[in-house]
Amino acid sequence: MILREMMKAKIHGIVVTDRNLHYTGSLGIDAKLLDSAGILPFEKIQVVNLDNGERMETYALRDPPGSGACVLNGGMAHKGKPGDRLLVITYVQADEESARALTPQVLVMSGNDNTKFELRNR
Repeated sequence: MILREMMKAKIHGIVVTDRNLHYTGSLGIDAKLLDSAGILPFEKIQVVNLDNGERMETYALRDPPGSGACVLNGGMAHKGKPGDRLLVITYVQADEESARALTPQVLVMSGNDNTKFELRNR
């Protein structure tokens, strides 16, 4: 069976709030945003820094709900700074029929505090 790798979810324009070089790794994200996008804790994510073009892969960590947190941890702390805007993307492998029926969850952030967003299914 042939599988296609498809975008499952995306958080577009989340703002980096902090960085912690001495943490063991990952990207900490407000739990409310993860839940809204359907991203699980420890799920593999691709991260694109819209301000400097850096691309990274890591896993998502839940930060407190409503905190607006987006924290670059470990080596990722070198890839951006507070105020940078990121894309956070997850993918899923799907057979042909499932791939054609897939509707990704897309959160488009507005403002600078990571608390306001629009949920788009496309």
